[in-house]
This record gives sequence, structure tokens and C-alpha cells, in this order.
Amino acid sequence: MTDAAPSKPSEGSFIPPVSAPPVAPPPPKPVPAASAEASATANPFFDQLARIEDKCSRIEDKYARSEALLSRVEDKVAGAAERMNEAARQSDLAALRTEMRNLTERTRRLPGTGALVLTAVITAVLTVVLMVAVQRLNLDSLLPPRANAAATAR
Repeated sequence: MTDAAPSKPSEGSFIPPVSAPPVAPPPPKPVPAASAEASATANPFFDQLARIEDKCSRIEDKYARSEALLSRVEDKVAGAAERMNEAARQSDLAALRTEMRNLTERTRRLPGTGALVLTAVITAVLTVVLMVAVQRLNLDSLLPPRANAAATAR
């Protein structure tokens, strides 16, 4: 992916590019008999280390799978919660619509402005007519006495 040797030196670089001759790996050295015995005794430790590393990599894989599974579960739970919130909003809207419909029906049954004005005019006219009749027929004694008039008469 990246080249080890730069193809063009940078302008601010003070170190010129050096092409190194290819290095051949050193030839394998013959193993003396004493070191062969030491590697044989160390080999079980390397085997155990290899088994531990293999076990660690399997545990890491399980952890990665568990993490992916938990993220999918989290996404599903978030989606379900969003759907439940939407359903609750729809339910609230339906209840609000029902309440508004009931309120509208109740206000439609109330008398309108014209009926209220007509009632007020009829009440005023009847009150005036009855008061004139009471005064003409001299029925003032049927009216209750005033509080101020009773106090001044004493």
C-alpha cells in the first residue's frame, strides 16, 4: 500500500534518499546438542503459550460477536420504542379527536346569539310591562319595603 522507498525527496528534506543494497537473510546456524535439549524442554511452554493465545483469540471473537448482537438488539429495541411512542401519540390524538367531537356536539346544542338576544329583549319588555301594571293598579303594597325607607320612617 505504501512504498518503503520514497520516489521523490521532499523539498525541505536534508537527508538524501539512499538506496540500500538488498540484505540476504543470514544462513541458519546448526543447533548444538545442548541447545536442542533446552528447546525440547521449552517447547511445552511455547505450546502452552500458543494454546493460551488461541483461547484468547476465540474469546475476542466471541466478544466481538456478542457486541455485534447487542448492537443489533439495541437497534431493535430503539425501533420498537419509537413505534410504541408513535402508537401512543396516535392513541392520544384519537382520544383528543373524540373529546373535541363531544365538545362540539355539546356546544351545538347551546342556544345561539340570536336566541339569547331575543330572550333578553322579551325579559326586559315583560319587566317593564309588569312594573307599569303594578304602579297603575296601585299594587305597591305587594312589593317588599326598601331597607332605606324603613330606616327613615322610624
